Amino acid sequence: MNNSPAITTNNSPAHKPRPLIDLLVSIIIPSVILMKFSGEGDLGASGALITALAFPISWGLFELVKYRKFNFIALLGLISVLLTGGIGLLQLDTQWLAIKEAAIPGILGIAVLISTRTPYPLIKTLLYNPKILNVDKISHKLEQLGQTEMFESRLMKATYLLGGTFFFSSLMNYVLAVWIVTSPAGSAEFNEQLGQMTLLSYPMIAIPSMLMMMAIFYYLWRTINGITGLALEDIIRVEEKT
Repeated sequence: MNNSPAITTNNSPAHKPRPLIDLLVSIIIPSVILMKFSGEGDLGASGALITALAFPISWGLFELVKYRKFNFIALLGLISVLLTGGIGLLQLDTQWLAIKEAAIPGILGIAVLISTRTPYPLIKTLLYNPKILNVDKISHKLEQLGQTEMFESRLMKATYLLGGTFFFSSLMNYVLAVWIVTSPAGSAEFNEQLGQMTLLSYPMIAIPSMLMMMAIFYYLWRTINGITGLALEDIIRVEEKT
């Protein structure tokens, strides 16, 4: 931490995204443990599962304590990890794993759709928010041009597209779990297959979902630019250095 005065009013340090560390701690290390150390001569099925799940759980709790910031999506991720551990340790039917894998993004997709019936559609939290875009400048320009209603209509369309990305993730999670995890929960084979599923979920689900999210953001930027005439540098929020 530097000694310069804090810009924000709270005492918690600013959160900086670290995607490589997130990938390593939440996916790669747990997957390697599950696939390579689940044998009786190593950690055993239960020991490997507990050790593997400890990494994303510890990392999530560390970030929560350090940055003191509640994140609903991160909370769902933590619940997902705990449910996976419960299914493995209690040796439940693997069908429950597939249901759990589909349920988390499915809940987010439903939440996005429900939010369209409220004054606060979730796209305003995830994409169209003051931390990413100059919302005040955009809103002022829309009011000047009398195009606020048209923009809200386009924003609603983007919200439905956002919900679609979560439903895609839900479907693919279910298919991947049913396809790969076929061994009884609590066995070394179950752990190995769980590790394979975790690794494959990144190129097969996470990357396509990110590309869809980028496409929605591009649609949003093209909409704003087309209606207001604002350039990209006027739309994207840039933190001022002091």
